[in-house]
Amino acid sequence: MTDVIEVNSLTKRYRDVRAVDDVSFTIEKDSITGLLGRNGAGKTTLMSIVTAQAFATSGDVRVFGEHSYENARVLSRMCFVRESQRYPDDATAIHAFRTARMFFPNWDDALAESLIGAFQLPTRPRIKKLSRGQLSAVGVIIGLASRAEITFFDEPYLGLDAVARQIFYDRLIEDYAEHPRTIILSSHLIDEVSNLIERVLVIDSGKIIMHEDADALRDRAVTIVGDSAAVDAFVGGREVIHRERLGRVASATVLGALSPAERQQLAAAGLDTAPVSLQQLIVRLTQHAAEHSAASSSDGALR
Repeated sequence: MTDVIEVNSLTKRYRDVRAVDDVSFTIEKDSITGLLGRNGAGKTTLMSIVTAQAFATSGDVRVFGEHSYENARVLSRMCFVRESQRYPDDATAIHAFRTARMFFPNWDDALAESLIGAFQLPTRPRIKKLSRGQLSAVGVIIGLASRAEITFFDEPYLGLDAVARQIFYDRLIEDYAEHPRTIILSSHLIDEVSNLIERVLVIDSGKIIMHEDADALRDRAVTIVGDSAAVDAFVGGREVIHRERLGRVASATVLGALSPAERQQLAAAGLDTAPVSLQQLIVRLTQHAAEHSAASSSDGALR
């Protein structure tokens, strides 16, 4: 597939802090990528640079093969919806949608009207009078109805309640199937978006620690559960990313798929397996990477 975003050795410093630390990756055309990570990991900074709303300290970013800064050809093909989006004090939702219609060439009025009804969004009050959930709905509607070739959602749906978030997910998938485009969903609600995303891009402390196909990632780990001595014996020599123990019962999450022979060995030892959700896997891998980094730093300090 064609890469529509190419990021090479990108770094963004704020004084002594590296919000983005020498990252490189590509995003394929007509795909849904989950940009995942804890708060403050660098997700918003990264998207802001790609969409030309912030400057990089060093590195190179190309969108559709071009630099995006002051490039109307590129900017009109991207939509960046963020949770903290600001609007003029006297603006209403109708004003916001009319402005978006002028900027995005693929804007769909019928889709916008349908989404206004689905979210039960009042369009006449000033935006600054809207609730947080209603403000989130404004951003979600712009992001979907823009039908931009690349759309970034920087957690604008966090203000929505569970029902409204499900409406967003359903309508996103429905419209994506009919009008494929490149979508980047930034979120720390990993379980909620796990069924939507095709690729996983995880950033932690400004570094990319994972960029994989979502289906392949789900098969990367398994949890072994049972008698603690039997669990310890089975996982010996394997890369363990998480352990828990309660009395004589233990669980250990290990990387790597199990072969048929290993599953027979588990059964003979009276051990069970449990699947690892995408959220659990990403959380455990992030913690594991942080522990290794801390251990390496400690070793270096002692030398």
